[in-house]
Amino acid sequence: MNEIEIGRAKSGRRAYSFDDIAVLPSRRTRDPQEVSLDWQIDAYHFQMPVIAAPMDSVMSPTTAIAFGEAGGLPVLDLEGLWTRYADPEPLLAEIASLDPARATARMQEIYAAPIVPELITERLHEIRQAGVTVAGALSPQNTQQHWKTVVDAGVDLFVIRGTTVSAEHVSSRSEPLNLKRFIYELDVPVIVGGAATYTAALHLMRTGAAGVLVGFGGGAASTTRQALGIHAPMATSIADVAAARRDYLDESGGRYVHVIADGGLGTSGDIVKAIACGADAVMLGATLARSAEAPGRGFHWGAEAHHPELPRGARVEVGSVAPMEEVLFGPSRSADGTTNLVGALRRAMATTGYTEVKELQRIEVVVAPHRPS
Repeated sequence: MNEIEIGRAKSGRRAYSFDDIAVLPSRRTRDPQEVSLDWQIDAYHFQMPVIAAPMDSVMSPTTAIAFGEAGGLPVLDLEGLWTRYADPEPLLAEIASLDPARATARMQEIYAAPIVPELITERLHEIRQAGVTVAGALSPQNTQQHWKTVVDAGVDLFVIRGTTVSAEHVSSRSEPLNLKRFIYELDVPVIVGGAATYTAALHLMRTGAAGVLVGFGGGAASTTRQALGIHAPMATSIADVAAARRDYLDESGGRYVHVIADGGLGTSGDIVKAIACGADAVMLGATLARSAEAPGRGFHWGAEAHHPELPRGARVEVGSVAPMEEVLFGPSRSADGTTNLVGALRRAMATTGYTEVKELQRIEVVVAPHRPS
C-alpha cells in the first residue's frame, strides 16, 4: 500500500473509517425472506451476528436475557455496577442525572467499590436460569483474579476485553496474563480484544482465541484519540484483521477465528460495511444504549470513562429512540439507521444479492467519503 508523506521524517498509509467507504450492488438481488443472518461461534448458534457490548449503559441481567431471547449474544460486564453493588439501580439513575461537569469525578467514586465475587456468580446464574447463552467479560488486568469465579458460575463464552489487548504484554512489576496458557487451560471458548492491526490480531489468534474483537478508541463514548492520540479507523482495521484470519487459517491448517467489529458502529449501514470489510459479527454499544430498556437511561459510557487515573471516555447522551425490539427488528420510525438494525442488514444483503452473512464479506467496496451537508 502506498504511503503518504506526513513530513520529511515521517510517512504513513491511508486508513479508512466507515464513513469513507460504501458497498456496491451486484448483478442480482434476492428476496429478503431468503436471507439468513445466522451466526455460530464454537458450539453456540445465534439468529443474528450481533453481540451486546459489556457496558453498564447497555447490559443488565434483565436486558441480557431479553437480548439473548431475541437471538443475539449478550455479554455482561463483570467489573461493572452489577458485580459491585447488590442493587445498582439507584446509582444508574444517579449517573444519568449527573451534571456533565461532575459526571467523571462522581463515576470514579461510584466505580471505586470493590468487585464482589458472589455477585458475579449471582448475575451469571440469573442469566443462565433464563435459558440463554451466558457470556461475561473481564479486563486483562482482572482476569487472573476473577476467572475461576466466572468459570465456576457456568459461563458459556468468556470475553477478555480491553482498550487494547496484546499477547505479549511486558511488565517488570507484575506477572502478566499469559493468554496462550490461559486459553489452553480454560474449558470454555474465549473472545479477546481489542486489536487494531494485522500483527496484533495474528498473535491473539495464535493464543487459541475463538474470536478477536477489532477496535481501539472508536466508540461513541471514547476520547482515546484526544487523551492518548491513538485511534484506529475501523474499516481499515477490520480488513487488516480479516487478512490475519486468512493467513492464520493457512498457518494453523484450517482453524477459523471469528473477527468481531467492536466500535464505531453508530448505524445499521455501519454494520453492513463492517461485515463487508471482513467481520463475522459486530459488537454494539451506543446503538443498543439508545433502547428504552437500556440501563443507561438514554446515556452511554464505558469503563474508560471512570478510570481512576486517566479517564479516556465520557458519559454521553444518546437518547432513547425505541424499545429494544424496534431497535433490532423494527418497524423503524426514522430514516437515520438507528432502528431496525437487523432488518436493515437483511435488506442490504437482499439488495446486493447475498443470502449468507459470510458471503457478504466478498462484496465490492469502494472509497467514497461521505460529507454530511
